Amino acid sequence: MSFNGKVAVVTGAASGIGLATARRLAREGAKVAIWDLNEVGAQAAADEIRQAGQHAIASRVDVSRRDQVDAAVQAIHAEFGPVSILVNNAGITLFRNFMEMDEATWDQVMTVNLKSMLVCTQAVLPDMLQAKWGRVINVSSSSAQTGSAQMSCYAASKGGVIAFTKALAQELAATGVTVNNVPPGFVDTPMLRGSAIGGVVDQIAASSPMKRPGRPEDMAAAISFLASEDAGYITGHTLSVNGGRYSN
Repeated sequence: MSFNGKVAVVTGAASGIGLATARRLAREGAKVAIWDLNEVGAQAAADEIRQAGQHAIASRVDVSRRDQVDAAVQAIHAEFGPVSILVNNAGITLFRNFMEMDEATWDQVMTVNLKSMLVCTQAVLPDMLQAKWGRVINVSSSSAQTGSAQMSCYAASKGGVIAFTKALAQELAATGVTVNNVPPGFVDTPMLRGSAIGGVVDQIAASSPMKRPGRPEDMAAAISFLASEDAGYITGHTLSVNGGRYSN
């Protein structure tokens, strides 16, 4: 696949799935903007991509803050031009018993995981509509498909991402802009290793159908396909990449 002439934004791209996606899109010709709260990590990722002879810039962005998102879009316009691909990947996870859930934590997860869909997509959609071509790929979660104990808040937020994807896809279907989502399964990322189950990742993976965790590159491959010309007649779709954990 070739993304020559395309400009892509990947949120949460300092590590994990976002970083693997940024690397892949850049390798296939896209000019990539890396957004992350981790400014040092974002800059390191952009440096790595540039050192490989590709194009990347980095910005520290809170994806739930419209002022920061708008400023980052302005930086992209100045450096690369209009945005044609958006990967809404940034998010936070949480393991907590439901009766121990407080409203402040619930609101934080919903803000980062769900409100960011509104803020980031609204910021770049005018570029896509003007070009009559665009790709929005949202990273949801298999936990929203299957349910998951101690993850009611996270699963609810990601279920909202899936519903948001379907609704916006219907609204934009005739414009040349597609909207799809990828719900990762059990993917070996720094966020997972740093979570409450980080110490038992390998044991959990051993009980899965494929007997291994997913890799960030597995997710990046699916995202790259949905961003491509080959996926131009696919919209509102949930492309599950989970090693057989859930079939739909």
